[in-house]
Amino acid sequence: MFQPERYKGSPEQNYELVIRQLEALLAGESDVIANLSNASALLNQFLDDVNWVGFYLYKNEELVLGPFQGLPACVRIPLHRGICGKAATERKTVRVDHVHKFPEHIACDSASRSEIVIPILMNGDLFGVLDIDSPSLDRFDKIDQHYLEQFVNQLITHL
Repeated sequence: MFQPERYKGSPEQNYELVIRQLEALLAGESDVIANLSNASALLNQFLDDVNWVGFYLYKNEELVLGPFQGLPACVRIPLHRGICGKAATERKTVRVDHVHKFPEHIACDSASRSEIVIPILMNGDLFGVLDIDSPSLDRFDKIDQHYLEQFVNQLITHL
């Protein structure tokens, strides 16, 4: 079965490896919940300095909590609220270096200080978002954004 991996390469090499691991992990499985669960678990063990990794799914004009790793979270997020709502509404990645300075930030975990949210679009329609929080300021950079967007693109092929 799956074993935790020590990632020893450059950030780019490590992300490329985790994307290949995602493909191997999800190959042959079509269940959405199972695939989102494994994707969040994989990212949680891969990423350093994060305290929440998970998905919110678009249902009935709001985001509803999906599979995740971390402390219990907000169950429903209106599209006009928070970083997740902004990413979903604008349909583009939102990277926030200091969440307490972000208007309308929803503090599900008071330890979170930075966040990145990647929208999941399928055939142009909003499916949900990948949300990752860190207890450190400025945790996510352009490399993280680029490869997490690739991770989501790979994940979409299994949803």
